[in-house]
Amino acid sequence: MYAAVDLGSNSFRLHIGKHDGEAIRVVKSLREPIRLGAGLDKSGNLTAPAMQAALACLGSFRAVLSGFSLDAVRVVGTAALRLANNAEQFLPRAEQAIGHPIEIISGEEEGRLIYMGVANALAAPNERRLVIDIGGGSTEVILGKGLDIERVESFSVGTVRQSLTFFPGGRIEAGAFEAAILSARSQFEDAAPPFHRQFWRGAYGSSGTIRSLAEVISRNNIGDARLSLVSLQALKLRFIALGDVARIDLAGLKPDRAATVIGGLAILIAVMMEMGVDTLQPIEAGLRMGVMWDLYARAMHRDRRDDSVRQMALQFHADPARGERVAREAQALYAQLKPAADGYVKLLGWSARLHEIGMLVSHTGYHKHAAYIIENADLPGFTAREQKAMARLVVAQKGNLRKIGDSLTDPDFAKAVLALRLAILLMHARIEADFSELRVRMKNRIELDIRRDWVSNHPTVSYWIEKERECWDEVDIDFLVRCGT
Repeated sequence: MYAAVDLGSNSFRLHIGKHDGEAIRVVKSLREPIRLGAGLDKSGNLTAPAMQAALACLGSFRAVLSGFSLDAVRVVGTAALRLANNAEQFLPRAEQAIGHPIEIISGEEEGRLIYMGVANALAAPNERRLVIDIGGGSTEVILGKGLDIERVESFSVGTVRQSLTFFPGGRIEAGAFEAAILSARSQFEDAAPPFHRQFWRGAYGSSGTIRSLAEVISRNNIGDARLSLVSLQALKLRFIALGDVARIDLAGLKPDRAATVIGGLAILIAVMMEMGVDTLQPIEAGLRMGVMWDLYARAMHRDRRDDSVRQMALQFHADPARGERVAREAQALYAQLKPAADGYVKLLGWSARLHEIGMLVSHTGYHKHAAYIIENADLPGFTAREQKAMARLVVAQKGNLRKIGDSLTDPDFAKAVLALRLAILLMHARIEADFSELRVRMKNRIELDIRRDWVSNHPTVSYWIEKERECWDEVDIDFLVRCGT
């Protein structure tokens, strides 16, 4: 069983699902309208009341999760946490409240996960499709065929901000509605051409906002009763006639959704107009289902992050044989160092495969360029936290260790740095390591046992080891080398 928790800008949601052979069946679902996006102050910080409400919700989610035997749990934060200036201060408290790490995912990664959820729910493996998801803080538009994602864009326009900006106090006026639509269209117009209808056959709406609008239109027989531009425009006129959110009383629209659904309506009209979509099909799948499918894929050893690393290495012309060698030997050395946990094992392997991508920019400062690329690139499957950890490993692959600051206070991270640097040293010295004869330990100091004939057979090895000893000495870690027979 898998659990997906979505910390959205409008609502916090939890899905618990079970894979039953071909599909993931949801066995438990919760939603709490936390309105985190509305809890950002003028300085871009989450307010104390917003954080308190979020923590209380996460505590209740933790209690629900504890009642299930789960194979994996993944908690993702979206637009509001991407925007919050004080997110780093809030996250430790939030993680303690729910009892699991929280990953703040990029808008592009959010879009990819949304598409995974939709694609796995549709029995149309060859269909070219467009998927639109309107969230509280962002809107994602994804183009794909079957399970394959071809293009994804995330736009910083969502229901919370659009509603607060154009419909203050819940007032609904015709001029404000047109302004809300034009504002949203300006976000989409430049990126719209690759998503026009000649590139897809089916168009789907995956978010709660879109499903709510579809239900309101259908149950109240508005327009043509479908989720079409005709019906959306008719619903817009109905809202304007009512004049205030407090007066909205339509079948299918929950009271707690009314305040933000008007902003969502403006966005949906805008995106459909810009991308030439006449009618959308609402679908009960999206981010949380995508997260659970991603967890299932990882359990089946089909990790999207492996593909991302391969693609990046290819894009930057990194030598795959050198990368694989360094990855293999770094992970063997890391195992010898006996880390307390396995949190850096995969990150170390991926970092090793990418350690030379900066060569395309510079042959001297390549480690710095590689680190910058890894931290800031759009890498499908990776979280910002993972990319930052990999960037720190890669920038630490050579030269002084002072540049990674206090990171070496984490013993497992320090061991990963040592393993990567030694693996690169062995490659540069052209030594084919026999790990039954090379031993390394790291506790209060580093102890490296090597064969004496390595020094005589590989003239540069003594130079490289001395440089390595000096680098660790600069950060007050002794490096002892012993040469055996």
